[in-house]
Amino acid sequence: MLSKYALRQKTAASLVWLRPSRRWVQDDARNRLSNFWVPTQRVLDNDKQPESGHDLLVRAGYLRQAHSGIFHLLPLGLRVQDKVERLIDKHMQSIGASKVSLSSISSEELWQRSGRLDKGRASELLHLEDRKGAKYLLSPTHEEEITTIIANAVHSYKELPLRLYQVSRKYRDELRPRQGLLRGREFVMKDLYTFDSNAKKALETYHDVRRAYSAFMKELGLPHLLAKADSGNMGGSLSHEYHFASPDGEDTIIKCNSCEYSVNEELYVARYDPRQAPLPREINNSAESDVSSAVAIEHYVSKDGKTLCTIYYPGNDGEPNIYAVKAVFPDTDSALRGEQVRKQYVLSSADSPLDGSSDYQQISFKDPRLSLHTFNSTTDPELVEAIQNSPIPRHEDKVITFAKAQAGEQCPNCNSGTISLHQAVEIGHTFHLGQRYSKPLEANVLNENNKKVPIEMGCHGIGVSRLIGAVASILADDKGLNWPFAIAPFQVIIVPSTHATSSEVEAVYDRIVGNRLVPEFDVAIDDRERQLGWKLNDADLVGYPFIVVMGNMWRKKQMVELQCRRLGVIMDIAVHISASELVGTIREMSARLQGTV
Repeated sequence: MLSKYALRQKTAASLVWLRPSRRWVQDDARNRLSNFWVPTQRVLDNDKQPESGHDLLVRAGYLRQAHSGIFHLLPLGLRVQDKVERLIDKHMQSIGASKVSLSSISSEELWQRSGRLDKGRASELLHLEDRKGAKYLLSPTHEEEITTIIANAVHSYKELPLRLYQVSRKYRDELRPRQGLLRGREFVMKDLYTFDSNAKKALETYHDVRRAYSAFMKELGLPHLLAKADSGNMGGSLSHEYHFASPDGEDTIIKCNSCEYSVNEELYVARYDPRQAPLPREINNSAESDVSSAVAIEHYVSKDGKTLCTIYYPGNDGEPNIYAVKAVFPDTDSALRGEQVRKQYVLSSADSPLDGSSDYQQISFKDPRLSLHTFNSTTDPELVEAIQNSPIPRHEDKVITFAKAQAGEQCPNCNSGTISLHQAVEIGHTFHLGQRYSKPLEANVLNENNKKVPIEMGCHGIGVSRLIGAVASILADDKGLNWPFAIAPFQVIIVPSTHATSSEVEAVYDRIVGNRLVPEFDVAIDDRERQLGWKLNDADLVGYPFIVVMGNMWRKKQMVELQCRRLGVIMDIAVHISASELVGTIREMSARLQGTV
């Protein structure tokens, strides 16, 4: 227990409690906050303002910022991270994966061999050089290293399949770290690497991992979005993302309300809808001020700077969908567009494609190497005819539009559904890599015919620190954090008043814990020398799923008050009448929190 001479000091921004340097520590195998550092911070009433999930993580004592995009985890934060890792271990073991721990330092030479040390990627990497001039990286991911290990250790298809995973710190020289744990320079990530003897078995493994990921998400008790995604720099031809819907998210997930269509906007290409396309007669009859909103023009340049891509799209849809442009013109340099292209490459052009005297194919270029590739988004037959020799953009044999996705549009996958847009935070990603890394790094095995073949690979990640930051943001309310039952730092906190004796508090603790060797619930006692109201506010801020209050009702009737803020529940339970009533109620309510009832 803390000395009664604990001092309180007020500052302009917060109330900070200063404790004596010496304190008593009880060692009876029960979790006590007096033995546990919980450096929460109180804000004064006149300093209150809306707080983000990251702000609450700092104020509730989970972490502190060291540098831009780099954070220290404090005891509460580490307990949450450990529980996320244990949950990951459970579901990785369910698919026969073995845990490894790879070094955070990787060789630049390996990344050059795999082809990932290009100009675009290198800017995101943190580079090291030792005293001998050898060049290394602080790894953002470990495909090269794990593939090299397997190349040297596995030589026959009989040694496959192999599934290896780790939970480790990763590094990325993020240009603009923001939103705390959601986008940092140092982060904790789980990555699973899978190795199979052929493509068929690799795809079976991919679906096994997807099922394990779904089970992991379900155990968290939070709804998630699954979306088909672009493999990007990672490589491969098949990938899926796992998201939490959140206003803090940087991704947009597009879902159909009728079929299973769900994609990241990076893969969204809308079908042509003649009802939304401006017709030539509408254009000709429009007032001059309305013309630009009917059809707009945009210029792009190929990565080699030799081809100009000019597209036409409905002007009232704002910016065009760059991903749709890339679907029909994959070589597009998306970093250079619009006014930048006109200034750098175009001398003069018909900026309005609606001028009947203009020849849409006649655009003058500063660089004589440029050829013209024109696409028309509206694809109305009359308008296509008006734009001479303009190809109709197609993607996967469907006539498309370059307009960005709009809520309520027809689903491009089915005829009956409409799409909705969801802002989301990505917390997991699965990739079917194929031979993307095994070929350049020479990870081969002898197959059934005694022939050397490249190993088929997969890579599957979960952002552990990002998940913690996302959950904090999604479930927070005006009182504080609200943790899912499975990863809460403590699932039940007992908050006694001075009316409850130490032996009574310990008896309630023991009833909830049950068998200490295999406890059913993770419980702690707030035995700090504070007023009951202060401790209750502190419990709300920290975000324990269940609060057991031993207050006035305990003094009067030997009854505790059970609180669960996420379920909106406050109830009195007569512990002295039925020893199992409290435990049974917590068990039933925790099942509701996890979505199992």
